[in-house]
Amino acid sequence: MTLPRIYEVLHRERETADTATLTLRPRDTALPPFRPGQFAMVYAFPRGEAPLSLAGAHPQDTALTHTVRAVGPVTRALHDLRPGQQVGVRGPYGTPWDLTAGHGRDLLLIAGGLGLAPLRPLLQAALAAPHRHTGITLLIGARTPADLVYRHQYPSWSEQGARVAVTVDRPDEHWTGEVGVVTTLLDRVQLRPDRTTAYLCGPEVMMRATARDLAHRGVPATHTFLSLERTMRCGTGHCGQCQLGPLLLCRDGPTAPWDRAEPLLAVREL
Repeated sequence: MTLPRIYEVLHRERETADTATLTLRPRDTALPPFRPGQFAMVYAFPRGEAPLSLAGAHPQDTALTHTVRAVGPVTRALHDLRPGQQVGVRGPYGTPWDLTAGHGRDLLLIAGGLGLAPLRPLLQAALAAPHRHTGITLLIGARTPADLVYRHQYPSWSEQGARVAVTVDRPDEHWTGEVGVVTTLLDRVQLRPDRTTAYLCGPEVMMRATARDLAHRGVPATHTFLSLERTMRCGTGHCGQCQLGPLLLCRDGPTAPWDRAEPLLAVREL
């Protein structure tokens, strides 16, 4: 197991009532470059570690961006960090998104809730290289408008060429957009199944339903990718906490094509 490198909080941005995005910079030696879809083990002194997906692409420097939701003692400690405070970071871990599978094809990114975080660096990379793709569509779903992360960036992504559609399950009195689960937005997409590569991240039930819907519409299972989630403790495949069938997700995942993930997710919330 690798020792953590010391990183300092450079910037903190509040996303929702319980979610914040942290930009970290190395105090000394930086970790190797991260790729979209990979994650880090981030240590909050003295609470412990939590796995956090890469949530932003920084191709020109060594900064790391992670979005964290406060759901327990460790993630609460990370969420509450302020600029100047330090954390320990190990990584990069996991398999990245297969970006080459989308070259020359339409990209369809579908996010549920905080699942937009692991998809954001993929989106940023795609927007930075539009010549590699024939179109970018981003579908975002959340429980309520207050749960939408990166909300202020949606207009910028649209201006850069992505088609962005948003829906919520439970609207408030100010919401004027779509209402319903994220799969309802698929009817708004001019889908070319044989030329589409899809990337999904969100609650397991959402990804399972969306992947099956895409397959029904003709998108090949080999061109639909999911980011799977299980409890991760070591990040190196030694503790076995993240086992899903024959996979150790910290090592063999978290990203996987639907043709590989479907039989493993046949037992719901395994």
